[in-house]
Amino acid sequence: MSLRKYLVGGNWKSNGSMAFAKSFTNDVLNKLAFDPKNVDVVVSPTNLHLPAVQANIGNNVNIATQNISLTGPGAFTGEVSACMAQDAGIRYTLTGHSERRSLFGESDADVATKTKNGLMFDMTVLLCIGEQLAEREGGVTNDVNARQLAAVREQVDDWSNIVIAYEPVWAIGTGKVATPEVAQETHAAIREWLAANVSKEAADGTRILYGGSVSDANAAELITQPDIDGFLVGGASLKPAFHQIVAACNEHKA
Repeated sequence: MSLRKYLVGGNWKSNGSMAFAKSFTNDVLNKLAFDPKNVDVVVSPTNLHLPAVQANIGNNVNIATQNISLTGPGAFTGEVSACMAQDAGIRYTLTGHSERRSLFGESDADVATKTKNGLMFDMTVLLCIGEQLAEREGGVTNDVNARQLAAVREQVDDWSNIVIAYEPVWAIGTGKVATPEVAQETHAAIREWLAANVSKEAADGTRILYGGSVSDANAAELITQPDIDGFLVGGASLKPAFHQIVAACNEHKA
């Protein structure tokens, strides 16, 4: 079994209310059963709901921003910088989610800059990468992942606080999920890229999460793969069944 500590992330996306943020934190997150020596659990509410979760959270659950700005403080209306997130006591952030790339036009270079910004302020960055359906069908999945990773490599030397979240775009919110074998094959290729382009230490130590219609029904099977180190969960992270996904990782690691 991998010596890498598992991580389960929950991305709430643009969902929830203040009442939900409080009740879900108290009723679900604070009752999760896991050993923090085995698994890190990180949830990512909207910026508006972060303080409500932060005020109610316990149980060794961490919180993350869903995005950080390309900039620092200044005349950038609507943006939240990495230094502000750090100042608010937030130690994790997502970067490069496929929705940021496809809906909001973030380039590989933008994602790399945001990743660098998060690392500069001692945040652990959950760096999202992954291919579209046409790219999967065209056989260029590994090329796409390599391109997205290479942009980060141009700006970042130390990968010790990067967690890679591989999210095949065709499997996000669709109910389609990569088979454990397909996910493992892609994760292994990502690890090979790290060994060749960053270092053996980065390849051995970097956690690679799977994201794409992860649910309580498939988590236990997916986590058996040697290069899957946890999950980045979308819709299922808003439901009580999130505890079963955390439990699947905790029980396999134990």
